[in-house]
Amino acid sequence: MKTTQAKPQRRMDRVLQHPLLRKYLPLVHEDLGVIYSRDLIKWLIIAPIIGVTTGLAITAIAVIILGKMWPAVMAYYLGHHWAIVPSLVAGFAITGLIMQYLTPDPDEHSTEEIIRSYHEHQGDIDMRPFFPKLLAAVTTVGFGGSAALEGPSIYGGAAIGSWLWTKLGRLRLDSRDRRIMLICGAAAGMSAVFRAPLTGIVFALEMPYRDDLAHEALVPSLIASVVSFVTMSSFLGGTPLFNFAGGSSYTGKDIVWCALLGVIIGLIAMAFVVTFRRARTFFVKNGLPHWLKLAIGGLLTGLCGILFLHLYHGTLMPIGPNYEAVGEILGKHHSSGELLIFSALKLAATLFTLAVGGVSAMFVPLFLTGGAIGTAFAQSIVHSPALGLYAAVGMASFISAGYKTPLAAVVFVAEATGGHAFIIPALIGAAVAYAVSGDASASGDQRLHEGVKIQELGDIFVREVMQRQMVSVQASLTLREFASTLSPHHRHEVFPVFEDQELLGTVALWSIAQVPVDKWSTTTVREITELDPQTISPECDVMEALRLLAQEHQQPILLVISKEGRMEGVVTKSDILQALTIRRDPAPGANHEIEPFDPISAS
Repeated sequence: MKTTQAKPQRRMDRVLQHPLLRKYLPLVHEDLGVIYSRDLIKWLIIAPIIGVTTGLAITAIAVIILGKMWPAVMAYYLGHHWAIVPSLVAGFAITGLIMQYLTPDPDEHSTEEIIRSYHEHQGDIDMRPFFPKLLAAVTTVGFGGSAALEGPSIYGGAAIGSWLWTKLGRLRLDSRDRRIMLICGAAAGMSAVFRAPLTGIVFALEMPYRDDLAHEALVPSLIASVVSFVTMSSFLGGTPLFNFAGGSSYTGKDIVWCALLGVIIGLIAMAFVVTFRRARTFFVKNGLPHWLKLAIGGLLTGLCGILFLHLYHGTLMPIGPNYEAVGEILGKHHSSGELLIFSALKLAATLFTLAVGGVSAMFVPLFLTGGAIGTAFAQSIVHSPALGLYAAVGMASFISAGYKTPLAAVVFVAEATGGHAFIIPALIGAAVAYAVSGDASASGDQRLHEGVKIQELGDIFVREVMQRQMVSVQASLTLREFASTLSPHHRHEVFPVFEDQELLGTVALWSIAQVPVDKWSTTTVREITELDPQTISPECDVMEALRLLAQEHQQPILLVISKEGRMEGVVTKSDILQALTIRRDPAPGANHEIEPFDPISAS
């Protein structure tokens, strides 16, 4: 069996020794050479499957909501203003009933569920409520909730990636692969729904962290994202999603104004995100039936739509996915006051839609709000005709500050609007807004950066982190003899005790301290030995070791005993921490090979 597996592996290793691969793979990320050197063929199979499956699913969702449901609903609303509020109340209540009775946790969905799954559940998404959650997204967005399709698209793609992990067992996939497939699916969903493959890649990699990237998923996400984009484009076309109007020139003065716009939007985004997180916490904890929370949200969202329509007649409304609002903002001359009122009501409607438990995300609402504020800024403060420039910067800045995804924000504006000429100003505005907004993020489950993932501790064995060399004590020693052998360099406070080459137990320094000093010469180590110490197998994982060490009255050390009953070493919390630090940031040229247990006798 080993021979048949070794031949293709040796062939793959020879391919990966090609000078071009050796030169450029490490340039992407220092870990990629290791991550993909043995898995390249596997991801060339898996990632396209995720891309095609996700692309087809998102195409169906887009046709249902954007092609059929929302146009009909919007036309009806424009002709029957009285129907907006009751329709939204009914639609949101249906969403609440679906989530309350057909899903195990009505408050877990969309990007929040993906991020939590990535960090806490090894990429595992429960597929039983998959279709109810997609149906709830249809009723949330289709009836006019202030959200768009990025929520169900990212969730749908991530769930498909997680589900395919269970169906591709022959490829010997592990928990790390499942997390990568989760990110692949999210990237594919984002790529398809916005017809923006690069945005899908960057957003999915930035999504789990505020100040880091899920870099291990880069190449698989790239493949899945492109395949998903091609799949959806073959049905719906590949032109930019939004009708973007604007020139391509800007000056140094514009750059300064763009930085100022970034400051303004960063502050607005921070205030909105903090308000949203508090409102979300309130509605999660207030104990009302889920359908009633959603009905209240539908009422308030509908009032936002009614208020704007009574102030300004037309199709520019703060409710619904309303992709055509980009053309409205830039293609028609709206006053700065109208744009700012639209922005305020759009943010309010988004708050009322999502804080109560609506099933979607706020990527497009932040995008539209940023565009409206940027356009108003250009008209009223800069007095510039380059409305497209400031709209693009506003869009990128608000997404960057709200989602903590600055690169994805800029790439999205370039891809989805066709405003490629504004990348540099958008980068400046997005970076400033990101910095000004602080740590506030629309997602409460984002981690600051990638560290040692808790779920990865289940993949690390005690034998990899235990200390094989430490002081051992002979039971026949007196306490004075033992104390005289101790050195300040001995960092442990508990030591294994041996008698006639057999492990007897452990002795702790605090046990010695409880014996009067004048009795140290007549008291032996055996008399104060703990005869039933906590032990662990070297084949157990680090999570189990930490669980045992956290028990009440537990000594701060575990004796590592093999199945043959032989002592192999000891492990403490500090040993685990030190080993994980070395595992993440090994010293150049360091040799971390484990030596056999070497007891340093204190006799």
